[in-house]
Amino acid sequence: MTIDILSSLLGWATIINLSLITVWFLVFTFYHDTLYRLHSKWFKLSKEHFDTIHYAGMAFYKISTYLFNLVPFLAIQIVT
Repeated sequence: MTIDILSSLLGWATIINLSLITVWFLVFTFYHDTLYRLHSKWFKLSKEHFDTIHYAGMAFYKISTYLFNLVPFLAIQIVT
Protein backbone atom coordinates (compact mmCIF):
# COMPACT_ATOMS: atom_id res chain seq x y z
CA MET A 1 0.00 0.00 0.00
CA THR A 2 1.46 3.31 -1.04
CA ILE A 3 1.31 6.48 1.01
CA ASP A 4 -1.11 8.01 -1.51
CA ILE A 5 -3.54 5.12 -1.19
CA LEU A 6 -3.30 5.24 2.61
CA SER A 7 -3.91 8.98 2.58
CA SER A 8 -6.94 8.55 0.35
CA LEU A 9 -8.26 5.72 2.51
CA LEU A 10 -7.95 7.75 5.71
CA GLY A 11 -9.54 10.80 4.09
CA TRP A 12 -12.57 8.86 2.87
CA ALA A 13 -12.84 6.97 6.16
CA THR A 14 -12.95 10.30 7.98
CA ILE A 15 -15.67 11.65 5.69
CA ILE A 16 -17.76 8.48 6.00
CA ASN A 17 -17.40 8.30 9.79
CA LEU A 18 -18.25 11.97 10.29
CA SER A 19 -21.26 11.52 8.01
CA LEU A 20 -22.43 8.58 10.13
CA ILE A 21 -22.10 10.54 13.36
CA THR A 22 -24.04 13.41 11.78
CA VAL A 23 -26.86 11.03 10.76
CA TRP A 24 -26.84 9.52 14.27
CA PHE A 25 -27.13 13.00 15.79
CA LEU A 26 -29.93 14.04 13.44
CA VAL A 27 -31.92 10.84 14.00
CA PHE A 28 -31.41 11.14 17.75
CA THR A 29 -32.51 14.79 17.70
CA PHE A 30 -35.56 14.50 15.47
CA TYR A 31 -36.77 11.02 16.46
CA HIS A 32 -35.80 11.04 20.13
CA ASP A 33 -39.15 9.92 21.51
CA THR A 34 -39.58 7.17 18.91
CA LEU A 35 -36.10 5.84 19.62
CA TYR A 36 -36.71 5.98 23.34
CA ARG A 37 -39.99 4.05 23.08
CA LEU A 38 -38.31 1.42 20.90
CA HIS A 39 -35.35 0.97 23.24
CA SER A 40 -37.44 1.10 26.41
CA LYS A 41 -39.34 -1.96 25.17
CA TRP A 42 -36.07 -3.91 25.09
CA PHE A 43 -34.29 -2.39 28.08
CA LYS A 44 -35.44 -0.74 31.28
CA LEU A 45 -34.07 2.77 30.81
CA SER A 46 -34.96 6.21 32.09
CA LYS A 47 -34.89 9.06 29.56
CA GLU A 48 -31.88 10.56 31.32
CA HIS A 49 -29.96 7.29 31.14
CA PHE A 50 -30.97 6.84 27.49
CA ASP A 51 -29.70 10.33 26.65
CA THR A 52 -26.47 9.75 28.57
CA ILE A 53 -25.76 6.51 26.74
CA HIS A 54 -26.30 8.10 23.34
CA TYR A 55 -24.30 11.22 24.20
CA ALA A 56 -21.39 9.13 25.48
CA GLY A 57 -21.58 6.87 22.43
CA MET A 58 -21.50 9.84 20.06
CA ALA A 59 -18.59 11.39 21.94
CA PHE A 60 -16.62 8.12 21.88
CA TYR A 61 -17.31 7.59 18.16
CA LYS A 62 -16.33 11.16 17.30
CA ILE A 63 -13.12 11.08 19.35
CA SER A 64 -12.21 7.69 17.85
CA THR A 65 -12.77 9.05 14.34
CA TYR A 66 -10.51 12.01 15.04
CA LEU A 67 -7.86 9.88 16.71
CA PHE A 68 -7.71 6.98 14.25
CA ASN A 69 -8.69 8.65 10.95
CA LEU A 70 -8.30 12.41 10.92
CA VAL A 71 -5.04 12.79 12.85
CA PRO A 72 -3.14 10.19 10.76
CA PHE A 73 -4.59 11.74 7.58
CA LEU A 74 -3.39 15.21 8.61
CA ALA A 75 0.03 13.85 9.63
CA ILE A 76 0.46 12.24 6.20
CA GLN A 77 -0.63 15.47 4.51
CA ILE A 78 1.92 17.48 6.49
CA VAL A 79 4.76 15.03 5.76
CA THR A 80 4.09 14.70 2.02
